[in-house]
Amino acid sequence: METTEKSSNFPELPKGAGPIDPDAPEEFTETASGLRYRILRKSDGRKPTATSKVVAHYKGWLDNGKQFDSSYDRGQPTPFPLDGVIAGWTEGLQLVGTGSMIELEIPAELAYGARGRPGIPPNARLHFIVELKEVK
Repeated sequence: METTEKSSNFPELPKGAGPIDPDAPEEFTETASGLRYRILRKSDGRKPTATSKVVAHYKGWLDNGKQFDSSYDRGQPTPFPLDGVIAGWTEGLQLVGTGSMIELEIPAELAYGARGRPGIPPNARLHFIVELKEVK
């Protein structure tokens, strides 16, 4: 069962990101796994499956606002196999189609958990803006 919770506002978009829909929800939806998301730009484009390869532009940050990664900063979208990334990405990107933008709030259990990784502390909740550019 999915639930919603009010949020205060939208995150600052990175330079080069496309627009947010005027009617984008302010609320996050939470899935059964604990992933929280809101679709900032809808699209009727092709949706990926858990085993799809995708190309996405994204920005990731921690609860304290510190950015840890951004394809926008590198100037080009990044290809990913959805079955080769953190579980929160695999689940979240299947909710949208090519051309869409989604904001993900990924609990540690669906990210890097207790092990963390360089630049990401153990048990960190991760935040992402993701524009799905292509499903291969």
